[in-house]
Amino acid sequence: MVYKIRVILDAKEDIFRDIEVKGKQTLWNLHLGIKSAFSLQGEELSTFNLLEEDGTIVKGVPLEDMSDDGDGEIMSDVYIDEAFENKGDKAQFQYGLLDLWEFFCELIEIIDETKGVNYPITVYRFGNVPLKAPSKNGNGGGSRKKSAMPLADDEFGFEDDFGGGGNFADEDDSYDDEEEEDYNDDIFDDEDDSDEER
Repeated sequence: MVYKIRVILDAKEDIFRDIEVKGKQTLWNLHLGIKSAFSLQGEELSTFNLLEEDGTIVKGVPLEDMSDDGDGEIMSDVYIDEAFENKGDKAQFQYGLLDLWEFFCELIEIIDETKGVNYPITVYRFGNVPLKAPSKNGNGGGSRKKSAMPLADDEFGFEDDFGGGGNFADEDDSYDDEEEEDYNDDIFDDEDDSDEER
């Protein structure tokens, strides 16, 4: 059987793809299908969060095992027909770390397999994918940091606090820093000479 999954980008605009994947393929295959359908670049960390009807996370299934003992469940361990048992079952897919892409996946239909089709395959596209991951407030751009505003030179009135001179020349610049050339290094030379004489 083939599972048709609607994958919706978490963005202000409506952007989604319908992806068909075999029930005996894994979440790893769906992950590749989502990357292809949304033109996601690179090999970023990603995870599926399987959800209850109310949106509560049942379990997270990462791309790679991050557990200390190395026996955690990963995407290639979970079959599509296990993750999406019934029509309407949902999951959240997260891709990336710094620029986080978030998607909501929902099983919309279970159909018969078409011979000769290489699954997963994108069967429907709606909306244009932004170049960067949408921020949480719905704007494109990826970075959630606010831009820093440059400060004017006199923003804090430093000139007033320091007398307005603006000249921080060293007060003792007129002092002659030359050191005396008459060192008393001869002591060490004498010691070396006395060692040789012995």
